[in-house]
Amino acid sequence: MKLNAVLCGCGAMSKGWLRAIKETPDLAETIEIVGLVDVNPAAAETLAEEFGLSAARVGTDLATVIAETKADIVFDVVIPTARFNIVSTAMKAGCHVLSEKPMATSLAEGAALIDLAAETGKIHAIIQNRRFISGVRRLRRFVESGAIGELTGIHCDFFIAPHFGGFREEMDNVLLLDMAIHTFDAARYVAGKKPLAVYCVERNPKGSWYRHGASANATFEFSDDVVFTYRGSWCAEGERTSWESQWRIVGSKGMLTWDGADGFKAAVSGNEPGLLRGFSPVEVPAPEREEDTHGHASVIASFIEAIRTGTRPETVSSDNIRSLAMVFGAIESARTGRRVEISA
Repeated sequence: MKLNAVLCGCGAMSKGWLRAIKETPDLAETIEIVGLVDVNPAAAETLAEEFGLSAARVGTDLATVIAETKADIVFDVVIPTARFNIVSTAMKAGCHVLSEKPMATSLAEGAALIDLAAETGKIHAIIQNRRFISGVRRLRRFVESGAIGELTGIHCDFFIAPHFGGFREEMDNVLLLDMAIHTFDAARYVAGKKPLAVYCVERNPKGSWYRHGASANATFEFSDDVVFTYRGSWCAEGERTSWESQWRIVGSKGMLTWDGADGFKAAVSGNEPGLLRGFSPVEVPAPEREEDTHGHASVIASFIEAIRTGTRPETVSSDNIRSLAMVFGAIESARTGRRVEISA
């Protein structure tokens, strides 16, 4: 089944989507990019030339391009403030939608999009691509195995200093809203628990080239007495962490660390006499399904499979709103200086 797709938002982020489709044979055979939409037509035309999409309809109005191309799906890669209108327009026009994160700029908007998906019978999912990498899949499988006993805590550090330019440097709550959601979503996935509450301190450190909120420290309470802590900065020059954060996962019988790249270490408590009882290393197995480890390509494949089969994709908006709620809970806590309960 060939699906006609319109890509809306032709900035730098869109290239990762198009590369994933072009370089994955199953996706390339299934998805036909029939339209490119951007408020700047030149950006769409440049993208069309770069990716050999000369037959794609270029336009500035999404509804018009959907109608002219008979699109089945819309890939939403617009800036967050434009997302609600774009997704609403696409679903009302009869299209399934795969969106960039965050899925909305407020919980109310997110809930409205979930309701609209239900009303129209269309799938609305979010491209949480970092769920679909080998490291995160290995973390989840290891925790589920019970090798380190009952999960008690997940602790993540993220310190990096990208000079993007553009809209990010003018955003409010830039780290929490635009980047931390990746780690929040991955932690929720790895834990398999529901986020219940958060306390967060947010700052824009000296030397920051962002307008607002380039660093944050958050402590989340998950169900079953699991704690998730996040320490992060997007203006930390020097020796950086991985983009995927550095992880320490604590269980009732042992611990697992991951450097965000290829470095995994896991051990369970030992039997040595004395104050510290030592430990015994344990193996961290590979992901259960290799096909779920290709980032953008795996998320898009999951979305396409859901359209074909009528099943629920892993990153469907009705689930992903819990990750969004973590972000907005942290933002509210930072604003008020109080612990905030998470209701989504």
